[in-house]
Amino acid sequence: MAEWDATPPTAVPGVPYTSARWPCLGRTNDSKNIPSRENEMTTVAVLGAGALGAAMATRLAEGGFDVCLWNRTAARAEEVAAESGRVVAAGTVAVAVADADVVLTVLRDGPAVAAVAEEMLPAMRSDAIWVQVSTVGPVDAHELRDSAASQGITFLDAPVSGSTPQVQQGALLWLVSGQDAAVNIARPVLERLGKEVVVVGAGLEASALKLAMNTWLAASTVAIADVLKVCDALEVPHETLVRTLQATPLAMPFAFAKIDLMEKQQYPAGFAVDLALKDIELTLQNAELRLPFLEAVRERLKATVRAGHGREDVAAVYEAEQ
Repeated sequence: MAEWDATPPTAVPGVPYTSARWPCLGRTNDSKNIPSRENEMTTVAVLGAGALGAAMATRLAEGGFDVCLWNRTAARAEEVAAESGRVVAAGTVAVAVADADVVLTVLRDGPAVAAVAEEMLPAMRSDAIWVQVSTVGPVDAHELRDSAASQGITFLDAPVSGSTPQVQQGALLWLVSGQDAAVNIARPVLERLGKEVVVVGAGLEASALKLAMNTWLAASTVAIADVLKVCDALEVPHETLVRTLQATPLAMPFAFAKIDLMEKQQYPAGFAVDLALKDIELTLQNAELRLPFLEAVRERLKATVRAGHGREDVAAVYEAEQ
């Protein structure tokens, strides 16, 4: 990438640029390639460079935000930065968040977020907003919010519905709970990535809703796979089933998309099996209920992982032995 100019592409009005003020921004492309924005927010830290986090960082940078990306494996963040040409890779969590207006944590689970938060929270500005995107469930979300409060940091519970293609299109659905003022501050970032911001409460309602939605997705996909096996046993063509369902109130676009993957036996990860398994286990732990159907779904997902499909889309349950 080209070296940074002396002035950052989107400096805060009235604040002179210094390396101390912009610790993550050590280099950039030619500033004429950076789109301008009307909002005053300029810096976002994205912690986690998996498929979702990397796509978020790239889209935000394309929208004119100054983006610092950190990943536990530094080479991954550097790869995303090089591909983007606008994202800057940070070597440490503290450097990534030091001057961020908004920090997004896009990590695998609650323990991963908690471990990163130990380094992140003391390094954040007191007026910054922590947008916690990872699917962690309300129990872990409660602990994370308490950790933020102990450091005087405002916390937004904000998982998303959607995956990488929706990020790239700015079409995520945000499920958000927290203080209205914090939502308003973070809104420019949220709206750059999503088509709708649904505020569901002032507490941790979003994490609870996200678990319910992911449980619906995983359980429905297992049911769809079994129905196709029934069709095979009864010699009902899959296309006949789909065509008939489309003429009834039972039509589900989501189901038809999963059937298409099963028909092709190709499973590019939208919602990976190992993540679906993680979320079903979270649901059972958080709900503290004995739910035999979900326990059976969990076992099917485990079997699919054992069969080598853990990183493929949850539709790969069709490949697992009954």
